[in-house]
Amino acid sequence: MEQMNQAPLQRPISPIKVLGISFTLFMLLLVCILFSLSTGTAEVNLGRVVELLAGKEKALDTAGLIIFKIRLPRILLAGLVGFSLSLGGVVFQALLRNPLADPFILGVSSGGAFGAVVGIILGLGFRLGIPAMAFGGSLLSVFMVMAVGRRDMGMESSTILLTGVIINAFFTAVIMFFISGAADENLHTMLFWLYGDLSQSYYAQSAIITPVVFCAFAVIYSLSRHLNIITAGEENALQLGVDVGKVKKISFVVVSLSVGLVVSFSGLIGFVGLVVPHLARMAWGSDHRLLLPVSAIGGAIFLIAADTLARTIISPDELPVGVITAFIGAPFFIYLLKTRGSKWSRS
Repeated sequence: MEQMNQAPLQRPISPIKVLGISFTLFMLLLVCILFSLSTGTAEVNLGRVVELLAGKEKALDTAGLIIFKIRLPRILLAGLVGFSLSLGGVVFQALLRNPLADPFILGVSSGGAFGAVVGIILGLGFRLGIPAMAFGGSLLSVFMVMAVGRRDMGMESSTILLTGVIINAFFTAVIMFFISGAADENLHTMLFWLYGDLSQSYYAQSAIITPVVFCAFAVIYSLSRHLNIITAGEENALQLGVDVGKVKKISFVVVSLSVGLVVSFSGLIGFVGLVVPHLARMAWGSDHRLLLPVSAIGGAIFLIAADTLARTIISPDELPVGVITAFIGAPFFIYLLKTRGSKWSRS
């Protein structure tokens, strides 16, 4: 596959610029959250939302219950999932030096889907049982990729990529086998989860996910300079003293565990890790010291907006959020395929 051509070290990024752009995007994220809180089947105007959040009104009336019991936990989960998936896209594109890589290409998500489908067949609940099975499936997928990719071949990009594709295909085949024999009452649940389902969200999920996602971001950001050098060429990185193998292993494991955890609660949501990092590169360049935070925050904004659209476009019914991201991401993916080697190769 065509590798990404870039020169990430040409324009050093100052900490002030990183903080300034990140803060601006964070404020945009807050605006997106407020808009999402005020949008839905039951109308709650923006002023009322602000008053409820500020504690100026009691949260026990209908509007308060809608905001705090239904919409806010869902928005928090969507933001964390988008944050993690977009971060994963940046890292996998850097490690594999392939502009079309995203968290799903390595089989992490399909492993989680396999675990979730097994949990649904066993009749487990969405509060703990199915997420636990999904996370176990993701761990199994990570272990398989690491075991194959490490055996006598190191952590070569092509080895990791091919292993992920094979594992992804295997788990997809197993999932289709289970779906073909599933009872009618389980079939809808499986299909909805496989396209991303944030309707089962509650605060405890965000409490579990938040420390893991932000610890993963901290670890990856500490390696941002090394990622810059690796994407410029592994041979150059070795000559400059970067332990490429160690950086790859740490980055791959940390991001895979983070993605596996969020997928266990959200279901499969594709294209976030593909679309957002490329848009961020187009706007701000490919220095990972800036690219990592803006992509992560941008991913949160993107998925909150997509989920808001998913739950309102056919109101009072709703679509799986993965349908919305696929409608956006699939044409974008085709466009990337047709324009590789042009301006998109800045990634």
